[in-house]
This record gives sequence, structure tokens and C-alpha cells, in this order.
Amino acid sequence: MERATQKLLGGLKALADPVRLRLLAVCARGESAVSELAEVLGLSQPRVSQHLKQLCQAGLLERFRDGHYVYYRVPLRGGQPALRRAVLALLPADEPQFERDFERLLALRAARGRPAAADDPDALRDLHRALIELTVSTPLGDVIDIGSGQGSVLKLLASRARRAVGVDIDADARQLARAELLVAGIDNVSLRQGDMYALPFADAEFDTVILDDVLAAAARPLAVLAEAGRILRPDGRLIVLAELGDADAGELGRDLARWCAGSGLRVAVPRRVAGWLLAVATPAGPQSQAA
Repeated sequence: MERATQKLLGGLKALADPVRLRLLAVCARGESAVSELAEVLGLSQPRVSQHLKQLCQAGLLERFRDGHYVYYRVPLRGGQPALRRAVLALLPADEPQFERDFERLLALRAARGRPAAADDPDALRDLHRALIELTVSTPLGDVIDIGSGQGSVLKLLASRARRAVGVDIDADARQLARAELLVAGIDNVSLRQGDMYALPFADAEFDTVILDDVLAAAARPLAVLAEAGRILRPDGRLIVLAELGDADAGELGRDLARWCAGSGLRVAVPRRVAGWLLAVATPAGPQSQAA
């Protein structure tokens, strides 16, 4: 038999167990930790892990570590995407057990609580409107949000992205972002631990890179921009967000232009949006697009 046919048979065989079917249905809604899945299904972690291993071997799930936790999700790329789409399409949308499992996961994450937002909601609303205007006419492709926090920018943009990744060093922020994205029904986002000076991604992996209020406070802004440029595709865009606070917008804009020039990027004149600075940069090479 052809390899694709063997993969199909392996996927169908993996789904012949009701526990694995439930696990796939939950993970199709968003990435989940082993401990969460065990609690949702009411099974021991070793038993759940065995089922998850079979789903991974069939190419229906992928496994990754984030801090102290191991997460599983439906892969966003690679492998056999057509097979995954076909198998996921077989999951009945009106299965009550799937909805009960999803509600348990929502309740589990809600029980962890949510801190009160400290940001000015009006300023954020203006910033989000400006981001939508900036990106609505340009395909986002593969997006990464560096400094993603509780996921507000990801929630805003991910539905128009092919794939979205949020990176933040704060484990609590990533957990809260997962809860927010699950409630919002956004399933094409993965949250990862990462260092903005050494990101765990390949060269030229993303079409849109967002530096989400991390650059102004960085000890080595040139290094941050160089790393962002490394993972940016030649025709991609780098979006820089910086909350101004007491900073001078003109001075920060001049610093940004200097940093970008030293990192092989060309930045357009920044915009001030409420209490934020918004700028777009592109690779300075001949293949780059105008911002």
C-alpha cells in the first residue's frame, strides 16, 4: 500500500477507541496539558499518556514541552494535513460527550482565576483598531507574537492567520492566554516558552513577527531585533508595539530607527496611537516590501 493509505489506516485505527476519540476532540479545540486531559476524562495520567502516544504516532496529535508541563494539540503544520482534516471532519459536531469534556476543560481553566487587567481599556481599544487597520489588507500568514502576555493581540489577529504562535517567558501569562483562547474558540494558536534573544524557531519561519511591548525595556534591543529579523521571511513584516508611559514618543521613535538600521531592518515612521507607539519594519534587502 501507498504510504498515505497506510497513514490513513493508522489514523482510523487510532480512533477506534472511544477514549482516544474524546482526547482528539478536546485537543482539536486547543492545546491541553496531560494533567488537564486526565482530569477532564477522569482517568489516570499514565493511561491518558498511553492513548496520547498512539494519537501522536498516528500523526493526529503533536507533543511539546512548555516549562514544567507537556502539552498536546492537533499539529498546525507538517505531516499529513489532508489526513488530519479528513479525520477531524469525521468527528460528530453534535456528540454530547465531546461538549461535556470541553465544558469541563473550560471550568478547569476558569477555576484558576484571572487577574484584573491593569491596562487602560480605551487605549487598548484604539491600539487594537489600529492593528486591524494595519493588517486587514495584507495576509498575515504565519504569525508570532513575542511577549504575548495574556494573548490579547493573538485573540485579535489569529483568526486571519494561517498559524499563530505566542511566546512569553511568564508561565502564568501563558496559562491565562490558553484559557482566553479556548473561551474565544481560537484553535490555531500555540503558546510557547521562549527567550526573545534566542527563539526556538527556524530561520525565515514567519511572515509576521510582532514585538509586543518588549523592545523599549530590553537590555539589548539590537539583539532582539536581529533575532526577530532572523525568523522573519524576506517579504515579511515586523510590527513593533511599545507602551509609552512616561517615555517620549519622538525619542523612542528615533531609537527604534537607529536600532532597526543596526539590525538590517528598514522601519517606517512610527504612529502614536493613544498611549502606544506602533511601527512597521521590513528586511532591508532587495526582496523586502514597503511597509
